[in-house]
Amino acid sequence: MLRFYILFDNYTYDCNLDSFWGFSCYIETKTKNILFDTGSNGRILLQNARKMGINFKNIDILFLSHNHWDHIGGIDSVLEENPNLTLIVPNTLSKHFIKDLRKLSNDLIVIDKYSKISDNIYSTGMFKSKIPEQALILDIEDKLYIITGCAHMGIPNLLQNIPIKKPIEYLLGGFHMINNNSFEIKNIIENINTKYITATHCSGKTAIGMLKIKYKERFIAGGVGAKIIF
Repeated sequence: MLRFYILFDNYTYDCNLDSFWGFSCYIETKTKNILFDTGSNGRILLQNARKMGINFKNIDILFLSHNHWDHIGGIDSVLEENPNLTLIVPNTLSKHFIKDLRKLSNDLIVIDKYSKISDNIYSTGMFKSKIPEQALILDIEDKLYIITGCAHMGIPNLLQNIPIKKPIEYLLGGFHMINNNSFEIKNIIENINTKYITATHCSGKTAIGMLKIKYKERFIAGGVGAKIIF
């Protein structure tokens, strides 16, 4: 079983949780528990996690997609709760910040290229766009589950350059279409090939609406408090 818990998002799924700009998702696999990004505010992140029944002491891997504040702002709070995790960071973080994070975590891996993190868990490597970014790949039973923070490289570019050539079962995260018009969004959506999809964070209401129409029952709602199970 594979579980995704959206702990931090500017869209709301559960009104009992606080919504702020940013993104964080807790992922339970059979072998590892992964926190993908930390949102912009550690106090809110921890508060939302507790309300969803998530204990940060159970995190094995903290994966940071890119160096924007709304994805790394809660990192201190996470490491205070659990310094024993493995930290996966983009090579675009400053060398001084990386040095400090090494002192605060059990292990730290700096990502440049496509890398295996653990069994069935991979980084795409850093996409060379205006804002360099890595995405997370879960290879479960010959199906891929892709999690992206903002997809600054463009969703079609991301999907076309996934190093593992297997069917994509699920795509989750921010798709960075909030400033695109309907014509641009339509062209982007035509180049997305996944069975299930959750667009949230920086995807934008127009893109989310258009994806709902295309994917119908295969569109899974996001927002803080959403729990998605496969």
